[in-house]
Amino acid sequence: MTAEPAAVTPVATNRKAWHDYFIEERYEAGISLTGTEVKALREGRANLQDSFARIEHDEVILRQCHISPYSHGGRENHDPLRPRKLLLRREEISRLAGRLQQRGLTLVPLQFYLKKGRIKVELGLARGKQRGDKRETLRRKVAEREVERAMKRERRER
Repeated sequence: MTAEPAAVTPVATNRKAWHDYFIEERYEAGISLTGTEVKALREGRANLQDSFARIEHDEVILRQCHISPYSHGGRENHDPLRPRKLLLRREEISRLAGRLQQRGLTLVPLQFYLKKGRIKVELGLARGKQRGDKRETLRRKVAEREVERAMKRERRER
């Protein structure tokens, strides 16, 4: 008897991270949120573009992540840019701390998603791309798109 994987519903993605970094490892983390932040995330009102995670006092903290105020929140709304604690196991945090000591590595949030009714964050251990690397990635995407079009055209002609 195999358990079915939990349904994952993306809430917000960081497309710029895939453009600016090589993602070496991925981690799933919970996130400590207030009620209005959860409701705003369920509305899809988050921006991960310039955000990053850092290890501070043996805790992983997500910074510069903008979660817009909840539309029906009133005065109980949250600060959109407040630092948020990420929930990881102690072993994962110590492994990440060791990897982050290497030059050029950083923790970048890749996406927020719903899993079993809870908000999760996918973190990527990332190495920054140089300008040439970004161009190469773009060239590869364009080439793949052209191959797809040619194959589609070929299938239609049959």
